[in-house]
Amino acid sequence: MMQKVQRFGGALYVPVLLFPFAGVVIGLTILFKNPLIMGSLADPESLWYQCWFIIGEGAWAVLRQMPLLFAIGIPIALAKKAHARACMEALITYLTFNYFINAILTVWGGPFGVDFSAEVGSGTGLTMIAGIKTLDTNIIGAIVISSIVVFIHNRYFDKKLPEWLGIFQGTSYVVIISFFLMIPLAIATSYFWPMVQNGISSLQAFLGGAGVVGVWLYTFLERILLPTGLHHFIWTPFLYGPAIIEGGIKIYWIEHLTQFAASTQSLRALFPEGGFAMYGNAKIFAMPGIAWALYATARPEKKKLVASLLIPATLTAVVAGITEPLEFTFLFISPLLFGVHALLAATMSATMYAFGVTGLMTGGFIEMASNNWIPLFSSHGSTYLIQWGIGLTFTFIYFMVFRTLILKLNIGTPGRELESGSETKLYTKKDFKEKQGEKKVSSSKDSAFSDKAMSFLEALGGSENIEDVMNCATRLRVSVKDESKLHPDSAFQLAGAHGVVRNGKAVQIIVGLSVPQVKEQFEILLKQAN
Repeated sequence: MMQKVQRFGGALYVPVLLFPFAGVVIGLTILFKNPLIMGSLADPESLWYQCWFIIGEGAWAVLRQMPLLFAIGIPIALAKKAHARACMEALITYLTFNYFINAILTVWGGPFGVDFSAEVGSGTGLTMIAGIKTLDTNIIGAIVISSIVVFIHNRYFDKKLPEWLGIFQGTSYVVIISFFLMIPLAIATSYFWPMVQNGISSLQAFLGGAGVVGVWLYTFLERILLPTGLHHFIWTPFLYGPAIIEGGIKIYWIEHLTQFAASTQSLRALFPEGGFAMYGNAKIFAMPGIAWALYATARPEKKKLVASLLIPATLTAVVAGITEPLEFTFLFISPLLFGVHALLAATMSATMYAFGVTGLMTGGFIEMASNNWIPLFSSHGSTYLIQWGIGLTFTFIYFMVFRTLILKLNIGTPGRELESGSETKLYTKKDFKEKQGEKKVSSSKDSAFSDKAMSFLEALGGSENIEDVMNCATRLRVSVKDESKLHPDSAFQLAGAHGVVRNGKAVQIIVGLSVPQVKEQFEILLKQAN
């Protein structure tokens, strides 16, 4: 069961990968259209303003069509065959579902307690999806419908029908089944979802009133669940769904940036919900402190090797907001350190929130600057100075706490390995190649990805032991048939993995940002073996 939940959590990340770039572009367009910063250039009649308006509208395509992206993204990760067809099936079924709701509420809106004649907007519970007026089920509806279609696709796509019905095989058969299933589901949604919306409103009020404690608990859960892959279920409903504010924190914040920039009220007063989007501070301020401690506690003769691992991993975390390569470097050596990290990250976010800091702070430096510091510094500069003061203080706290724990408990972090020689195997691919007797490491990127995929495949017990494979932002997620055939973690580390998570037949290999390319080569090897 846990394996399936982890796979589903990873599937949620597929469409999310599109959001950071869109957010950065929108943040920049808002900045360049702000008259407080750009002066006369920001006149709506100027060519400057009009050009940036056009660019911004293009970037909004991603955020305004989130439900459609989730409907398409789920099959990419979860369909076991014919992924492209599964995406088409999910899209048309999701549209059909919303057309059914539109028709049901047009005819029976009164009996269902829905004023379907109301204008789409906040408070009405209605929205527009691909030009269809429907109930605002947000990404939740898209995920549910798409998941149902994937289940039907995996089970019935290959079903053989009689020859005279052959035209209805494959994609048509999946869509036909889904079509008739959507009728009762749309009726049930029309009846029950308004009740759910009322419940969500109550939850929003509760979480909004939880203050510092709520922010602390939310951030702690988001970090501590990272190794399990279940952290997606924590932040996705808040950032992109209706858990704390209608439409999600990300869209609301970006849509109101101009208003926030024009106000002198504190950010916490303007947008208290932003406290649930503060976990990016751990990426910018915590990671340097952790890396500093790991480097400081490494043995003198190993510092150069440790630095070669920590510098790119830390820069990736701070600039791009991808922390897993660094976090998993110490997570599997000492879960205690990761637990302390989660506690400190939650405390840092809660402290910042207590001092009035809120906003869209989920990514790295580039994303945080474009969505917060640059467009709002003129009116909220003091708040961001407080943020940086608290953040840098926690960088030092992280360093001191991690350094003390590593030394006092004699934890075998990189450069302090308790087993002789294991550190080189952990960090360098060249040593592994030389050990295998190869004279030269290929400079081809595809060859490098293929080599890594082949090494992982061997460590997983070969192609005959693979059930299925998918990936999230940094991890290759594999289901195996027989976990007893898995090689030790050191075999994966020799091939370049930052770590391995084992949960029965579910294996997560921490690859890093090149995981999509490695997965592609991995699938090619599987097809060749079959």
